[in-house]
Amino acid sequence: MESRRIDRDGVPLHGLWRPGDGVPIVVVPGAMADAESYAPVAEAIDHPGPVLVLDRRGRSASGPQGDGYSTQTEVDDLRAWLDQLGEPVLLVGWSYGAVIALELAAHDPRVRQVIGYDPVLGPFGAELLPALREAGPDRRVEIINRDLSRVPAEAVAELRNSPAWASLCGLAVPVVAELEAINAFRPGPEWVELSPALIVGERSRDVEPYGPAFERAAALLPKATTTVLVGHGHLAHVENPTALGRLITELLAH
Repeated sequence: MESRRIDRDGVPLHGLWRPGDGVPIVVVPGAMADAESYAPVAEAIDHPGPVLVLDRRGRSASGPQGDGYSTQTEVDDLRAWLDQLGEPVLLVGWSYGAVIALELAAHDPRVRQVIGYDPVLGPFGAELLPALREAGPDRRVEIINRDLSRVPAEAVAELRNSPAWASLCGLAVPVVAELEAINAFRPGPEWVELSPALIVGERSRDVEPYGPAFERAAALLPKATTTVLVGHGHLAHVENPTALGRLITELLAH
């Protein structure tokens, strides 16, 4: 995939681009993920049009979150990408990225379809914010995995010894502002008119913290369809990106 860059009000925004011919797909990763980590999912989507995977603010080659950062900041960034593409798009979002995609779709007629994998609405992890604010990136990764995602201690220790840990430390830098934004955001009445295709991980369904956060979003989307991603929880892009890409392909076809 090749790099694409735009500028919004002096802030550089970066994404990875897979060329194609047809309606573009824009993929919006959530917290603790970037374009590189979601690229395998994008490559597994069988779609003739181009695919753009975003590096949201605070990560990789994109600029900082900046003062006054909020979910609306992310929605405006996504709108700027649509302005650059200059045509209708299909949106695929994961976790916080799914919330951003849904919020833009509720206000922008250029969005033809939204697929949202485990969208998360607050209250979500707010009790961890004081500890996260005081922690450095290394400690933040531990808190996110152990106390929010409830990964077993032995699995966190194994992750710490893997090459992925350094990348996660970089992704932990913007996570406090993102978690604050998730808890401050309240969808408007426009969401009720959306008809997204939602994906929920089987292992995270009805299980804290992701299951209830998903249900809060789904309750505001009465026209949505929901597909269970069997055998996976909230992290299918890590565990089996090919399976996630294939499911997205199926949902796009419908």
